[in-house]
Amino acid sequence: MPELFIYKTFTMAEREDVVLTRDVNIVTIPDGNTGTLSQGQIVTIHQALGDNYTVVTDHGHMVRIAGADADALGKVSHQLHTLVLETDATAVEKNCWEVMKTVYDPEIPVNIVDLGLVYQCKVTQVDEKLNDVHVIMTLTAPGCGMGPVIQGDVEKCIRALPGVDRVNVEVVLDPPWAREMMSEVAQLQLGLY
Repeated sequence: MPELFIYKTFTMAEREDVVLTRDVNIVTIPDGNTGTLSQGQIVTIHQALGDNYTVVTDHGHMVRIAGADADALGKVSHQLHTLVLETDATAVEKNCWEVMKTVYDPEIPVNIVDLGLVYQCKVTQVDEKLNDVHVIMTLTAPGCGMGPVIQGDVEKCIRALPGVDRVNVEVVLDPPWAREMMSEVAQLQLGLY
């Protein structure tokens, strides 16, 4: 299968203090509220996973900065994974799973697929070049304030794929998420295995 483009997942091992080069939009963790940090403010990059950055402000608040604003941190946006160019339902489903692996809960350094948050990805071909995608996923906790943000990240990354017409990302709380739903790799990564 020919490859279309590459999404690169970036992870960061050590924390780094940076000065914001411009005002930047943020989402507060864990409540999911939006706000702004001002140019010149010092933040500590706590983790960089997928295309987003979790930072701690000089007041000790944890916030998420989107990859589109990586330049405010003096970083480059990283959005590439190997995806196939075909637009048949099988290829689109493969691409969906690949890009969902670039979505992270900002508090946990494991992607949502390996965390076991994605229950189903159903691709329905609507014509020879377009498909509808329906994802059923859950959250690690029912009241997770970042739930709508994570849901939006999934919808955004799938909507950008070739051959995708409509995307529906449904969040369900039954069955509830449990630690046993994580992949072995995720459990090892978090020291739970």
